[in-house]
Amino acid sequence: MSAARPLVAGNWKMNGLASSLDEARAVAAAVEVHPPACRVALCPPATLVARMAEMLGGTGVEVGGQDCRAEASGAYTGDIAAEMLADAGADLVILGHSERRAGYSETDAIVSAKVDAALRAGLEPIVCVGETLAEREGGQTLAVVTGQVRGSLPASLSGKAFAVAYEPVWAIGTGLTPTLEQIEEVHIAIRATLIEVLGETGGRAPILYGGSVKPSNAAEILKAREVGGALVGGASLKAEDFLGIIKAA
Repeated sequence: MSAARPLVAGNWKMNGLASSLDEARAVAAAVEVHPPACRVALCPPATLVARMAEMLGGTGVEVGGQDCRAEASGAYTGDIAAEMLADAGADLVILGHSERRAGYSETDAIVSAKVDAALRAGLEPIVCVGETLAEREGGQTLAVVTGQVRGSLPASLSGKAFAVAYEPVWAIGTGLTPTLEQIEEVHIAIRATLIEVLGETGGRAPILYGGSVKPSNAAEILKAREVGGALVGGASLKAEDFLGIIKAA
């Protein structure tokens, strides 16, 4: 089973105005001059997806959304369908991020339905999983994370391109990072679960690490077993920081 090419994706979250596109432009310029060993993607807020996709077309930097609704259309004020993201030029979409699971009560079943929607629209899903500090301290990490993998990844992913992002909730935006041993333990468990659920497809999908990834720790984390890239938050907002992580992949 050959693994997919590593992926380093930036999640801008609710940050970024038109002026922020200069940072994306700088990333694309650097990637064009020095093509990295990994795939590179940026996931801006929905207001910038179309403009960024148009600007980065043909540069090697892919563009993604940060969420989508399971339905293709309807009376869902403020929500975005996967088809709308694809129409705006997106290639990927982040689904099941811990901030969505906690803040919007998204269950595994909801995330799974959104994954189906992403595939329906031709988008590559990045499915997020991860444990809280209480779950980590209670010795529940592997049970929680592998349970989220089983519940959030529908059978329709078989034969399709996708990624899983392991983000320990307690490490997101806190500056805290698990030890390499802890990261490897979870990534190895995720890989075993992916193979159990999706067979060969699960053996190829990249498993990204996310949670306070920065240029200073990226090289060490990205060399850990079964780490196939990174989902980067705050450090992706500045081209210099994001490029430092990309170079480490």
